[in-house]
Amino acid sequence: MPPMTLQDVAKLAGEWRLDIFGAFHPEPGDLAPDGTGTLLLLGPREPGFWNHFAESPEYRDGDQDPLDRWSRRAVSAIAESAVAEPLFPFGGPPYRPFQRWAIRSGRAWQSPVGMLVHDLAGLMASYRGALALGKRLDLPDPPNRPCDSCPDRPCETACPASALGTRGYDVPVCREFLDSPDGRECMTLGCAVRRSCPLSRLHARIPEQSAFHMRAFRG
Repeated sequence: MPPMTLQDVAKLAGEWRLDIFGAFHPEPGDLAPDGTGTLLLLGPREPGFWNHFAESPEYRDGDQDPLDRWSRRAVSAIAESAVAEPLFPFGGPPYRPFQRWAIRSGRAWQSPVGMLVHDLAGLMASYRGALALGKRLDLPDPPNRPCDSCPDRPCETACPASALGTRGYDVPVCREFLDSPDGRECMTLGCAVRRSCPLSRLHARIPEQSAFHMRAFRG
């Protein structure tokens, strides 16, 4: 069998409607498993991810944490085929440093409002798992930071409750707003700040998907 390539792993991930959201060659301070030559981050491939997940037994069985349970099954299956160790952003403590890894990959950055912005998913970036491969795969050069060429930066003023912006995130104000009638649009369509990013619009979630994530956030 020929050596695994980045394209080979992307094809395996695509069978689960996942995509490679970043990759890098870890150094000792990156807190990757010992012996990792390449660490790959996996996120939802849009369009189509939600419909794929919604047909899964994890989504349909009514038990808690369906997306995390599906992610564990999906990423573990990909890891087995890729001869890699599966890693997850849940299941702790301790928790794996996924945000640090995302920035380390060169495909995610801190946005003007603090949350991560991804070169393809915008402020809709989420990570369902990672793969630790022993082999050092050839990786492409990282893209430019998208916020540097964004003329309007709508994320800075999009929050209808003024809870999230360049001055930080006021969680109590956000939660109070979501519980009010005025917060219904954010609860059903997703966070207005995330939706305002031009890249997020290209990686848009359908309403059922957004409502699912907002319910999970609200608790």
